[in-house]
Amino acid sequence: MNATTAIGIDIGGTGIKGAVVNVITGELLSDRVKLSTPKGGSPDDIIATTRQLLDTISQGQGSLPIGVCFPAVIKNGRTMSAANISRDWIGLEAEKRFEAAFHQPIHFVNDADAAGHAEAQYGAAKGVRGVVLLTTLGTGIGSALLNDGVLVPNTELGHLEIDGHDAETRASYSAKEKDNLSWEKWAGRLQTYYTTLEKLFSPDLFLVGGGVSKSYQEFLPLLTLQTPIIPAELRNNAGILGAASLAVQTAPPAPRRQDM
Repeated sequence: MNATTAIGIDIGGTGIKGAVVNVITGELLSDRVKLSTPKGGSPDDIIATTRQLLDTISQGQGSLPIGVCFPAVIKNGRTMSAANISRDWIGLEAEKRFEAAFHQPIHFVNDADAAGHAEAQYGAAKGVRGVVLLTTLGTGIGSALLNDGVLVPNTELGHLEIDGHDAETRASYSAKEKDNLSWEKWAGRLQTYYTTLEKLFSPDLFLVGGGVSKSYQEFLPLLTLQTPIIPAELRNNAGILGAASLAVQTAPPAPRRQDM
């Protein structure tokens, strides 16, 4: 690691939030600031709002590594999909656009991947050996796959086809609300989803994130699985922490001073 402090920024369909992070301890060193995502979610508007947020949280901090997590598949700094934001992001060299706007290196990562990495560094998956699968149950289903704490990016396991349906259209929290399901009926759908994941990945631990994880006692005890399944710990800070940590891990080393 080249630094102990970085900025994590979590860009979502409704809000953009960020903070300065101690990447050794996972402690927030500034207030967590949140701004509304601009209507339409265009690249230029989101960059401008992120600049505003960055100016607020980085006062007096100098130039720190910056990690950005984003609701898209990320390949070599490109956003290859777009969830609840403008389709102009699809195929965009987002990392380069942000670097040009902020005049420094930026590390882009999928939002669920950032959350999974954070749980492995600071949360419920810290020190867990083997395969850990984080799923975030919200508008869709995000996923992060880790093996011995190492992230395998862009798994997108909410899009597994199960019984002829995209899994997240049946098992996400928004599907529960849309179909007005009881906890018990929704748990039946979750049972099918997590049993499928067990068959495919033989995980050692499931983590469940997303806002509904606060109510985990309503549905996790209803599941019968071979794999332990527990709530994620970091909740609203997970994306910020994971993005900041990955920014430091991927930052180029500082140049060495040459003796005269």
